[in-house]
Amino acid sequence: MNALPLPQFRVFTGEQIDAAICEGKSAVLDTVEAAYRAHNAGRTVNPESQFLRFPDAQRNRIIALPAHIRDGDGDDGVTGIKWISSFPENIERGMPRASAVLILNDVTTGYPMACMEASIISAARTAASAISALRCLAGNRPATQAAPPGRLRVAFVGAGVIARHVAECLPLAALPIGEVTTHDLQNDYAESLATRIGKHLGYETRTDASLERTIRESDVIVFTTTASSPYLDNPDWFSHCPIVLHLSLRDLAPAIVLESYNVVDDIDHCLRAMTSLHLTEVETGHRRFVTTSLPHLLCGGEPPARDRPIVFSPFGLGILDIAVGRWVYERLAAQQAPVPRFFYDMQRA
Repeated sequence: MNALPLPQFRVFTGEQIDAAICEGKSAVLDTVEAAYRAHNAGRTVNPESQFLRFPDAQRNRIIALPAHIRDGDGDDGVTGIKWISSFPENIERGMPRASAVLILNDVTTGYPMACMEASIISAARTAASAISALRCLAGNRPATQAAPPGRLRVAFVGAGVIARHVAECLPLAALPIGEVTTHDLQNDYAESLATRIGKHLGYETRTDASLERTIRESDVIVFTTTASSPYLDNPDWFSHCPIVLHLSLRDLAPAIVLESYNVVDDIDHCLRAMTSLHLTEVETGHRRFVTTSLPHLLCGGEPPARDRPIVFSPFGLGILDIAVGRWVYERLAAQQAPVPRFFYDMQRA
């Protein structure tokens, strides 16, 4: 039996991850779309996410997302797990709600080979997923009368970290955007996001304290809230047939879901954990309201018609995290020394 090199373990900080992703947003989008295509082709293993909840703190949770992607060109692929926490009260402490680490494992030996700060990876792959869906669904979709001729109005409902990452990736959608509106229960957050978008991306921006007006006057609505249960139940607000990037998953009541074309990343994953789609399944007893999936669209599937709202609800697949994690690893490993003697007592006998 041929001896393998001793395993090595590297640690990558959030600063390193952020620098790599900021320089490679287009490559991250390509990586995410490749992972979706692998999923559509059956070359992934993506078990159900496991939720750790706390009886004395019901809003808090930590989620484990294990995954494996088998490469189509005969390579071994990539294996790993993301461990991501969501503690909403962190926002009141002036901290981001979510924190995470990603572990990548060597596919030959199973030994862990890297640990990465992963809240940035998670936000980046979520943003890439949203932009990929927007590119598939928008096409030549006409803008509302409120927008300048031929230009789309984009709204962000919720102005936290995920909203910022999605906004920074908007140019990758290659769509004519006329104005960006931000709405948040905390107006300071909405103002901050609007200022950032205007300064760094050059779009016209404004804030709007009215959620109804924000929705009714927008062609693309990005939900990135911390809502734990639906608070929007009036389908008429969406009667102008916008594209809804429902990234926070729990904003819309079943009444709105049933009046929309629904696009998911994976139907089994998305219809669980009391998401809006899961609640709709419980209410109706079926899944026929799900129209298609993003992996199917990326492999040539027909997008929905434009006579209803289109709601994209991505549960967030672990394959996206490990795909982006490998992309980061391949760019940083050569310049990052392994942790000395991380593995100890390597003698089998």
